[in-house]
Amino acid sequence: MSTPATQPIITPSAGETQRTVVRIGTRKSALALAQVDWVIASLQKLHPGVEFEVCPMLSTADKDKITALYKFGGKGLWTNELEAALVANELDIIVHCAKDMPTALPEGCTLACFTEREDPRDVVVVKKGLEDKYKTLADLPEGAVVGTSSVRRMAQIKRRYPKLQFRDMRGNIDTRVKKLDAEDSEYSVLILAAAGLHRTGKRGRISQYLERDTEGGSMLYAVGQGGLAIETRAGDTKMYELLRPFEDEKTMLAIEAERSIMRTLEGGCSIPIGVETKWQEGNKLRLTGCVVSIAGTEAADAESVEEIATREQAVAFGKKVAQMLVDNGAQPILDAINADREASRDKAEPWVPA
Repeated sequence: MSTPATQPIITPSAGETQRTVVRIGTRKSALALAQVDWVIASLQKLHPGVEFEVCPMLSTADKDKITALYKFGGKGLWTNELEAALVANELDIIVHCAKDMPTALPEGCTLACFTEREDPRDVVVVKKGLEDKYKTLADLPEGAVVGTSSVRRMAQIKRRYPKLQFRDMRGNIDTRVKKLDAEDSEYSVLILAAAGLHRTGKRGRISQYLERDTEGGSMLYAVGQGGLAIETRAGDTKMYELLRPFEDEKTMLAIEAERSIMRTLEGGCSIPIGVETKWQEGNKLRLTGCVVSIAGTEAADAESVEEIATREQAVAFGKKVAQMLVDNGAQPILDAINADREASRDKAEPWVPA
């Protein structure tokens, strides 16, 4: 990632000895802290007169590693505690993974900045000792176990590789990779986001990148995946000014279009909505979306290209593609998933987020 060469906006006045301090909220995971370190390093280049204080917190899902994530209600799982501190003026900004963000924010909060996006694709990580046998999903034999805690990933892979088996996998990146590599592990491969592995120095574990043109069928990523979203209080002009030169406009427009699809379909993090955004010549954005049944047997797909230059246009574009998905059969799939999820709340197999 790179930082635009912009002159600092917030600096102490001449003769001022007290530095401006910006309190940054984040989750306590290694990935979240690595992301905040990158944000601070980038902002300090823009604002050398500003001091940044990291304030890590545990989210609801971080505190409870046993309860199935769907039982928390699905939205705000990773953000509620941090947003409460923001509203209480205990924090100035929060750094989030954009894919963790609900499409509706609490009153008084706003997304002020989307940074330059890391690789948004999903990837395959092969168990140590099996790397010489398997490189891609297509290499896996019938019955091979894929580790993922994402119904979106599971549904899309089942659509193309129905003979594979799936087992839930919770935990941070290190925990999941250790579970994969354990000698008695039942998993052959693990599906993770490329961005997390890139940001934590584990790029070498990636054996296959999954994308729209993946051999054997497309694999679309989660809404906002690979992006960082910075949240602040609505009306905090000082933070707006601090963050404005840090925003990557193309990333902001693409993710706003993606989030508009999810918002229109009323899909929470446990609904298998996949997206892909690609910038083409000029300001033309290609937006692809899919909704796949859990069994992988039914799917609705949609794609469109439009010239996008403003946030409002991006949101309208997302609504358009969402309607195309509905017209192509997405709503019965979503209705069935929601009904099944409600009926399965006390069963062992959970619905968990992408």
